[in-house]
Amino acid sequence: MMRSLFKPTLLTLALLSGSTAGWSMDLLQAYEAAKINDATIRASRAAADAGRERLPQARSQLLPSLSASMGQNRNQLASGVPNSLGQIQSSDTSYPSSNRTLSLRQPLFRTYQMAQFRQAQAQVDDAEAALAQDEQDLAVRVCGAYFEAMLTHEQLALVLAQRAAYSTQLAAASKALAGGSGTRTDVDEAQARLDMNVASEIEARQSIDYTLRQLQTLINQPINGLAKIDLAKFTLSELQPNQVEDWIERVELNNRHLQSTKAQVQAARLEVDKAQSGHAPTLDAVVQWSRSQSENVLNVQSSYTNKAVGLQLNVPIYSGGYVNSTVRQALAGLERAEQLLEGARRDLAVNVHKEFRGVTENMAKIRALEQALRSADQLVLSNRKSLQAGSRTLVDVMNAEQQRMVTLRDLAQARFMYLISRIRLLALVGGADTDAVASINQVLMP
Repeated sequence: MMRSLFKPTLLTLALLSGSTAGWSMDLLQAYEAAKINDATIRASRAAADAGRERLPQARSQLLPSLSASMGQNRNQLASGVPNSLGQIQSSDTSYPSSNRTLSLRQPLFRTYQMAQFRQAQAQVDDAEAALAQDEQDLAVRVCGAYFEAMLTHEQLALVLAQRAAYSTQLAAASKALAGGSGTRTDVDEAQARLDMNVASEIEARQSIDYTLRQLQTLINQPINGLAKIDLAKFTLSELQPNQVEDWIERVELNNRHLQSTKAQVQAARLEVDKAQSGHAPTLDAVVQWSRSQSENVLNVQSSYTNKAVGLQLNVPIYSGGYVNSTVRQALAGLERAEQLLEGARRDLAVNVHKEFRGVTENMAKIRALEQALRSADQLVLSNRKSLQAGSRTLVDVMNAEQQRMVTLRDLAQARFMYLISRIRLLALVGGADTDAVASINQVLMP
């Protein structure tokens, strides 16, 4: 742990004075609301629910099936029979007939259905991992939207702080010009910077409106304000583990996208087994009861009851090359899934390096900018004293103020980049959960 060296400045005062009246939503509250209301995560949960149904559907193909059928008919038979004189004698016969059948079938050996059942298990694993990945992505999206909105508020505070400084400098320049000790150039310079500040304020307020709408889209709730960073609680903590290779190992074990892709490879491998089962025989146990009445015109008023128990064997011999084609197709699908898995591994390794460096480099950048801010504060103070002594101009003072504001802006941006890189890195190893968001939320004001 290293305590932040940033001390309260004009920026902090501007943020406090410019805060929006009403209830402010902190990061954890936004995340909890997004888990309930975000359309993307709700759709992902529905997709996972649909995917889970593959397993009972596949299991049902291995369980007994019971069917019943019944038919009731009214038959009208018209016949013509030649007599000894060659004349056709016609007759009409009308009679009812009926049949009832009850069948019970238990699959005993079906390689296709067994492979389908194992494939369904892999597909359910894929659906569960995909949902878990979307939940990790939700934490990243909420944190990203929240920090972006916070950054726009910081930028507006900077603009307002600059306006106050420029207004003071313009008034001082105008007073000095009126007293004969100033120059018209100082007045024009201060006025130009103040006018530019107005345009910057408009842009900053537009950015605030846009980023708040982005966050509102995730949580589906109105936002009156955002919790601000508590600079006294903001700390820079070293990553644990502190070697990028250790994080890559954790990705291999815990990354949800990688788990989903591995499940897809397993499903593709079982698709090959399903295709190859087209050459395999099937064996079922069958129990059947049937009862029929008046089966034909020669047996009117007759009835039959039949009870049968036996085995039914089906042996495929030739299907025109269909099975071989589906096997080749399944093998191509397996090759595609395996290459996607390898590509995902490589991409994740790159992303781990990126986010690991994002955390470590922004930590160093924050420390450097904190030192730069202290130097900028001293530069502003020195220029003001030199202006009073006559060795510096008002333009020098404004340039020093501008440099200090740029440093403040870069420092705020580095802090947010440090926080978002941490949550992105945790998401890569499956750790972007409520506890991770709550940990980041602790640096915000209650």
